[in-house]
Amino acid sequence: MVMSETEFKDFVQEIIIQIEDALEELDNGIDYESSDGILTIFMTDKSQIIINRQTAALQLWLAAKSGGFHFDYNEAKGWQNDRNGERFIDTLNRCLSEQANEKIELNLE
Repeated sequence: MVMSETEFKDFVQEIIIQIEDALEELDNGIDYESSDGILTIFMTDKSQIIINRQTAALQLWLAAKSGGFHFDYNEAKGWQNDRNGERFIDTLNRCLSEQANEKIELNLE
């Protein structure tokens, strides 16, 4: 499936809303803010995780202490790392857990 730029922006906005909703469920001091396709997650140790869209490449990007990750959308499998195929949610949960020093598992609908 080749998606349009509008579809891509809608997909990214949808996943950002899902992440925000999941973060609201946590009670551990993690905060966030979003603006124009960029979600910044503020960890309790003052580090950040940033999720944003890269419209030109139709990719979802995640930046964390452990590095930068790029995800392509696969209709059957969702957002997948363009290097190793790892699912976006698995990468996000791993980065959140590493930076929080506790297991965090967001479930995105």
